[in-house]
This record gives sequence, C-alpha cells and structure tokens, in this order.
Amino acid sequence: MRTRDLAGYRVVAVHAHPDDEAITTGGTIADLTARGADVLVVTCTLGEEGEVIGEPYQQLVADEADQLGGFRIRELQDALTAMGARGQFLGGAGCYRDSGMAGSPASENVRAFVNGGQGSVDKLAAIFEAFRPHLALIYGADGQYGHPDHIRAHEITHAAAEQVPVPRILHTVRLRAETEARMPATAPAGWRIAPDELDGVEHADVSVQLDDAAYSAKIAAMRAHATQLWIADGRVTDVNPHSATTGGDVVYYALSNLIIQPIQRVEHYQLGAGQPLIDGQGILTGIPL
Repeated sequence: MRTRDLAGYRVVAVHAHPDDEAITTGGTIADLTARGADVLVVTCTLGEEGEVIGEPYQQLVADEADQLGGFRIRELQDALTAMGARGQFLGGAGCYRDSGMAGSPASENVRAFVNGGQGSVDKLAAIFEAFRPHLALIYGADGQYGHPDHIRAHEITHAAAEQVPVPRILHTVRLRAETEARMPATAPAGWRIAPDELDGVEHADVSVQLDDAAYSAKIAAMRAHATQLWIADGRVTDVNPHSATTGGDVVYYALSNLIIQPIQRVEHYQLGAGQPLIDGQGILTGIPL
C-alpha cells in the first residue's frame, strides 16, 4: 500500500480539452492521489472540434452531428476515475467551446475559449480561491504544441494565480531525446514513426517517476478517451474496432495522425512560477501545508 505522505496537499491541473489531462499529466495525477493529495482537474472546453479516430463514431464531429463534446464528457469522467481525481469544467460544462486550430472558423465563435477574455481568468481565479491549491500543473507558454486553447489555458492559469496566489506552477514537458530513444523499430499497420513531428524539449527541472500502479492508471485514463486515441495493447472496443500491438515493455499510443508515441514511465516538468524546485526531489517538496 502506498504511503499517504501527501494528505492535505491540494493540486489543480488545468487542461484545455478532455484527454490532455491523461496524456500529459495522468501518471502524476495518479501518483499524487494514491499518496493522499486532493487533485482537481479543471477542463476548459468539451473538445468539440476534435477528430474521431475510429469509424463507428465519426459522425459525432463538429461538421456533422456536432455531438462529440457531450460524448467526451463521459470519457473524461472515466479517465478521472482511473486517476482518482476530481473534475470541474471551467464555468460549467459547455461554457467555453473548443477553439480549433489557429485561424479556423471555430476560433471566431463567440463562445470559443480563446475569446473568453477576462471572464475566463476570473472563473479560474474563483476556483483557486475556493480550492486553494498548493500546486498548479499546466502547459508552457507555447501550449506544448501550439494549440490556441493550450496557450490560452497557460495564460489564464498564470493570470488567475496573480489574483489568487499559487505557491508553485509547473509546466508539463516531454524530453525529445527520451521520446526518440523509446521509438519502436516498426509501427503497427497503418501507424507511422515520425519523431520529428512530436513536441519535445531538451531539459526538465523535475521529473515524476511512475510506479506500476501510477503507470497502469495513466494507461487506463488514456484508454478512456477512446474517440481520441488508440493504444497498441491488442484490445478492440465498440469505439475503436482495430487491434494494434507492438510487443516489448513500452506501451504505445497514437492520436488521429497515427504517429506512434511511447507512454512514458516518467513525466517531466519545468518551473513556471513560484517557489523554486529542490533538485531531484518531489514536485510538492518545499511547499508547506
């Protein structure tokens, strides 16, 4: 049984769309909750402009039935359960709409998250005021891979923390060399190997090593987002009817671009603001209750 050494700590993870929480911080969240921390995932949109990776639910997308956002609420709920975290939508479910990629018609919608203005900052500050987190997790200024909603989530997190101070803000990053080193020799049929198309940085300030339980929880949380990604574990579902396997100790996944990516046993962060990190120690080390 894991020691509950983090009981009393409160952590907020701010994410743009359902699935971001599992892909970028899922193992960390699972580790924190297993150790007693109270983790709140704030999701800013329903991810309505996302693609659907499997054929059965293709017509849910924005240009057809426009029902994907509602479907993804349940996927997020299942992911949160797998990680042991609580969830809240910024302003309530459906308050802000997925903005799509830069320059897309979706970004002109008055409800698009990128058009949320000061109201979106104030809503997040109110969550900070009520929750009083010791730590906030968010992407860096580039949104990790440039998505406007990720960039806006970064901006409102830092702006809200100016209204309601948060002791430490960490930016989630992925180490480029580590990702490239874990690429398989071959990819499942239809998938492709293209590490040059993936995000990555050269260094991290602190890392969270995932034990087997946290790693399994991360995979389960990612699997919950079945319309958004495939995991190469040989399984099929009513959402994803295609089986893919790679073998070996590393579990792989792919988004709709079908670029194979490793599910890492370590998650990395850079200090975004607040109390300095203590080299080589935990992400909450140095923050008193």
